[in-house]
Amino acid sequence: MKIRRFQFLTSLSLLLIFSLFPSFSRAQNNPTFTLKELVQQARDNSPAALRAKNRKENSFWQYRLFRSNYNPQLRLTGTIPQYYQSYNQITQPDGSIEFLEVKQNLMDLGLGLEQVIGATGGTVSVNTSTTRFDNFLSYPGEPKTQYSGVPVSVALQQPIFAYNVYKWDKKIEPLIFEESQRAYVKEMEEVSIYVTQLYFEYLIAQVNSEIATSNLNNTENIFTIEKKRNEIGVTPEDELLQVELQVLNAQQEMAEAQLELESAAFSMNSFIGLNQSSKLNLISPENIPDFEVDVDRAIELAFQNRAEAIGFDRQKIEAASALAQAKGQRFQVMLNARYGYNNAALNFPDIYQNPNTQSLVSLGLSVPILDWGRNKARMSMAMANQDLVENTLAQEKITFEQEIFTKVKNFLMIKERLNVTKVSDDVAQRRYDIALRRYQTGNVTISNLNIAQNEKDSNKRAFYTSLRDFWMAYYELRSLTLYDFENDQLLYVPEKQ
Repeated sequence: MKIRRFQFLTSLSLLLIFSLFPSFSRAQNNPTFTLKELVQQARDNSPAALRAKNRKENSFWQYRLFRSNYNPQLRLTGTIPQYYQSYNQITQPDGSIEFLEVKQNLMDLGLGLEQVIGATGGTVSVNTSTTRFDNFLSYPGEPKTQYSGVPVSVALQQPIFAYNVYKWDKKIEPLIFEESQRAYVKEMEEVSIYVTQLYFEYLIAQVNSEIATSNLNNTENIFTIEKKRNEIGVTPEDELLQVELQVLNAQQEMAEAQLELESAAFSMNSFIGLNQSSKLNLISPENIPDFEVDVDRAIELAFQNRAEAIGFDRQKIEAASALAQAKGQRFQVMLNARYGYNNAALNFPDIYQNPNTQSLVSLGLSVPILDWGRNKARMSMAMANQDLVENTLAQEKITFEQEIFTKVKNFLMIKERLNVTKVSDDVAQRRYDIALRRYQTGNVTISNLNIAQNEKDSNKRAFYTSLRDFWMAYYELRSLTLYDFENDQLLYVPEKQ
């Protein structure tokens, strides 16, 4: 008896597990999302968001590379070894030529600390170096190995009246980096806009499927009622056929709605990175955040926060940089100065004993005397480009401001329209429910019921369309200003450099 009881309990347990497993599996494959949860899912996992993060990371390392140009650079240089063996042509004192075998080795090693002078565009460096020379075919009594070295030397390279790339990069590169950081925030908001569009495509398809299912059930019930009325002679044959045709149309609409739902699910799952077999259950975001948006405040925030606003300043500086570069190419003057010590010895330690002074000063010039108007043309082109940039930016600022103005007004209009369509949806639904009850009692004709059904369906779709437009405008407003009006906070706070 105990064995049978154990077998019975085991079988019952397995039966319960297998009966629960399909429902568990369906629950796993039918995740439920609110709009904001799905937006966050897309911002975390979608390929579009990951690409935006990669671009942000690339811009960060590009900025780090720029910053490293202004830090000291410690360099090790050398040739280890440079072996040479050949027969060389040597001219003798009497003018004759003798071919002598040469077998030599040369090794040199240098260490230098270099620092850019950002204000002037020059470089200053501190260097030390050692050279070893080996002559493997030296005559008896001659040294086989010799050393020379520079214990320490200080060098300066300074262009004069030249274009200072370090000065202009210090103005431009931080703006480029700041643009990229703000552009990343805007890209993420654009991901939110797109996933909101997909969300409502799926939600509206889901609503259409529910409408089609409800209409099919109601039409089938009406057809059943009309068949009974036809049997007792109340409903004529042509009206019965009309209702039967409505059943067939409802079945077709049901199939089309299901196909539309599957297509919307595929697009959604592909974008946010979910399994294609997942059937989403979306919660309608009908709780509308209550906040006010002032047009002037929105324009002010856009100019403060958007990457495009920083881009206006950057383009002006780049135009000024191009003009400075054209001026710097008119002539070139380079000052080179070096001061230090050097020595030569037969033993390596001796090169650091009583070294000699080593100094060098040179001023190189490159001044065009006759260039057939080349410098003038270059300067004129740079100045014309600067004027073009300033005029273009003036127009772009007007367009930028107009875009914010239009979008804010559009948002306010959509918000008002949403309230109207919500009331219309409720009224149309109540009217249909009343018409259906009156039809069932014989007080409303099938034509009036069909009119009420069509109005119910169109008003429900209009409500969800307005709901979609509101949430897309909501995220678009965030994208245009990089500001969260709902929570009254910035979406991007610049980091201290």
